[in-house]
Amino acid sequence: MATRAPFLGTYINKVDRKGRVSVPAPFRQVLAADSFPGIVCFAAPRATAVQGCGLGLMAELMESVDQSFDLFSDDQEALAFSLFSDARQLAWDSGGRVQLPEELLEFSGIQEEAVFAGLGRFFHIWEPAAFKEYQAQARARVGEKGLSLPLRRPQGT
Repeated sequence: MATRAPFLGTYINKVDRKGRVSVPAPFRQVLAADSFPGIVCFAAPRATAVQGCGLGLMAELMESVDQSFDLFSDDQEALAFSLFSDARQLAWDSGGRVQLPEELLEFSGIQEEAVFAGLGRFFHIWEPAAFKEYQAQARARVGEKGLSLPLRRPQGT
């Protein structure tokens, strides 16, 4: 599995009446190596936001589900169903915009503006006020729990 550049930063973009929004150029650069010219989006499992990534990562997730569970087991099917059945491939237009599906706009509460927040391998798309609230909660959680992360070096280095 090749290491790809992470999704970094926070960007606020306008959403038009049809639900179209520009994917930030740095995010499009991360996705440039994917075979699909766009993003994959689904309802975030732990937040009221849209989760986004590239098609390549969805293929990696499929492999992980298949390798972690017996094929056709209840757990494999439940996880595969929750990850893939609601995911949408959204191709961008010549201006780098995608059209967010109505169900994802409703789920996230996104209307006139959308916040794209990089999360490394994934990104979230938020309604701005909900983003600010979640961001404050996440930062507080890190401080309260004293969370830290050991730096892991790639194998063979």
